[in-house]
Amino acid sequence: MGRTYFRGTAIATACAVAALIAACGHNDDLQAPPADPDTAADQRAAALVAQMTTAEKIQMVHGTGMPTLGYGTFPADALSGASYIPGISRLGIPKVSSADSAGGVNVNNARVTALPAPVALAASWDPVLANEYGTRIAVELRTLGYAEGLGGGVNLAREPRDGRTFEYMGEDPVLSGTMSAARTVGTQSQKVIATIKHYAMNDQETNRNTADSQVDERTLRETELLAFEIGVKEGQPGSVMCSYNKLNGTYACENPYLLTDVLKTEWGFKGVVQSDWGATHSTVPSVLAGLDEEQPGAADDSNTSSPLFAYFGSYFNTKLQAAVAAGTVPIVRLNDMVQRKLRTLVRIGIMDSPPTAGGAIDEAAGNAFALKVAQQSAVLLKNAAPAGAQQAVLPLAAANLSSIVVIGGHADVGVLSGGGSGAVPAIDGNAVSSCQQPAGQLFGGCATWYKSAPLAAIKAKAPNASVSYFDGNDANAAANAAAQADVAIVFATQWQTEGLDLPSLSLPDNKADASNQTYDQNALIAAVAAKAKRVVVVLENGSPVLMPWLGNVHGVLESWYPGVQGGQAIADLLFGDANPSGKLPISFPKQDSDLPQPVISATDLSVKYSEGLLMGYRWYDAQQIEPLFPFGFGLSYTNFAYSNINASADGAGNVTVTFTVTNNGARAGEEVAQVYAALPAGLGEPPKRLVGWQKLALQPGQAQPVSVTIPAQRLATWDVTNHAWKINGGSYGFIAGASSRDANALTKSLSLAGR
Repeated sequence: MGRTYFRGTAIATACAVAALIAACGHNDDLQAPPADPDTAADQRAAALVAQMTTAEKIQMVHGTGMPTLGYGTFPADALSGASYIPGISRLGIPKVSSADSAGGVNVNNARVTALPAPVALAASWDPVLANEYGTRIAVELRTLGYAEGLGGGVNLAREPRDGRTFEYMGEDPVLSGTMSAARTVGTQSQKVIATIKHYAMNDQETNRNTADSQVDERTLRETELLAFEIGVKEGQPGSVMCSYNKLNGTYACENPYLLTDVLKTEWGFKGVVQSDWGATHSTVPSVLAGLDEEQPGAADDSNTSSPLFAYFGSYFNTKLQAAVAAGTVPIVRLNDMVQRKLRTLVRIGIMDSPPTAGGAIDEAAGNAFALKVAQQSAVLLKNAAPAGAQQAVLPLAAANLSSIVVIGGHADVGVLSGGGSGAVPAIDGNAVSSCQQPAGQLFGGCATWYKSAPLAAIKAKAPNASVSYFDGNDANAAANAAAQADVAIVFATQWQTEGLDLPSLSLPDNKADASNQTYDQNALIAAVAAKAKRVVVVLENGSPVLMPWLGNVHGVLESWYPGVQGGQAIADLLFGDANPSGKLPISFPKQDSDLPQPVISATDLSVKYSEGLLMGYRWYDAQQIEPLFPFGFGLSYTNFAYSNINASADGAGNVTVTFTVTNNGARAGEEVAQVYAALPAGLGEPPKRLVGWQKLALQPGQAQPVSVTIPAQRLATWDVTNHAWKINGGSYGFIAGASSRDANALTKSLSLAGR
């Protein structure tokens, strides 16, 4: 679906054609413009490049600082954001302002919508929702005057303690790449450039500017680069952002293998390779390797007076001009850099319809969509019946409840969000005001809480019940109250931010996160579980969490960072007005020591991917480690059954797996039917890999045939001898089920020819 939306955009308008004719300057000889919008964009961009001076070209390939930090010199009409590149009015080239936008527009003083975090979006397993997610953010970006959104993180959760896990799409390359492509298409349908990042293997924040990710070629291509390959080929983003880290000894933003050999040559990427902010380390090596745009850049070398200059640097301004003059950067390469920028502006529609600032955001529409995403991305992890009861603890039946106790997690005032560039401001102020931001600390410090209180929403669901709240600081008081209540709902939180990795996946206490946590969360849950008749834990987090108390609670609802309507969504899910349908995009381990990298070294700058292909669930499968909750897992308030599997291949090696899913329960629900493939023995592959899925909405008793078509490349391995994908001949196993470890999954074998 990715290409359908993007290629269907009518960029080559009459205005574009007229501008092309005027730019070429030979109207009489010019024939009708090409019908293909890609070719039209290429030709129009080339005509503009031919008219530009060298100084104008260099102006187009670097930012002028970072407006949101006051770094750089900007005109009065520059927007506060991540970057600003001036336009060239004599050629009709518009200015370009960008803003961070992982889960919403990260700018202050605007009524923006804070959506659930990208990891929550991934948990929906719904590309249509991802398309709408990209569209919603782009509408708000464009309304505020921004031409580029810097969301689109797809780094795989190789290290789930990574502080930016909440910004990404989980641990599987096919899920992450597919969801990213759908989001990209949605963004660019609104004439806003989408960025996919951080390319590549930027999978932890510890020493991110200096660490060297050491990865063999096959692992590189079959894991994280596969996510980028799907995202680039199917989504066709206007921008790919290279990362801070080194890859096999060379900085990502001056790595010719990444930027030119793979991205531009093999994948045919025609957009702009943009540096992460401060990830440029050279002029000539970076340009020749394939970097097209330095960010945040600076107007000229006079910015050395700024304390930020030492961090960000400046390589594509006067230094690039000198390199072009000296011939160390060929003019044809500079022309290519500018060509990529201009053809992107034309192709996406910004050249002829640049965004204008000052519009009003439709808050009602934004809030409605935020609620929808939160409802569809939550994952029900446990739902057991209390001793002596016939029914599972959830959904709660308001009519049967006379008393409810809500405990912890600031549930009386709001819901948690992530920090760093992936944050979205709380437009009505932070719901939690007690935290004091440490002075001079760039990363870490105080979390943002949105004013969407689960407590108020729970009270509204059960108007006839007595609902009380305990903040969690007195575990005994909370436990005693829980013993008297019909149900206890404990909220547990895990704050993450760019720049800092988690020391552990354990729920943080007042030592692990002194700024935001005042008590031991695990001890609180254990105390409440020991006395409560029924106890449900609601998680607000961006990474997996450990659950030493799991066996003693009846229900666990994973809400992630649920966005500005999170409190309402949580109540809707707890009381059954919404049926949980999310599935985990990332495995939950039982303990930190089960991870491939038991600890994150603060001193060793060589980050060795020694687990090879065994990333995420593949590690647990191959090592025969039982996870706490497996990849793809998620319960519902109804039950689904799978039957009648079959598999067939066409002449090109594409495989179609068919089966039937039946809703055997008493209520409507949605199921993510997943298909995995076990490759032929002897290839050195993990036990299985995700190759496709379909999300179904089924009424009670409804049975629906499912057909999942698997492109041949999803079954390929990377041939390091020929540096190419290869389909190996042999017997393939296809597994259809409700998770990567569904005990009732269906299996079917199929022999395929090598190619």
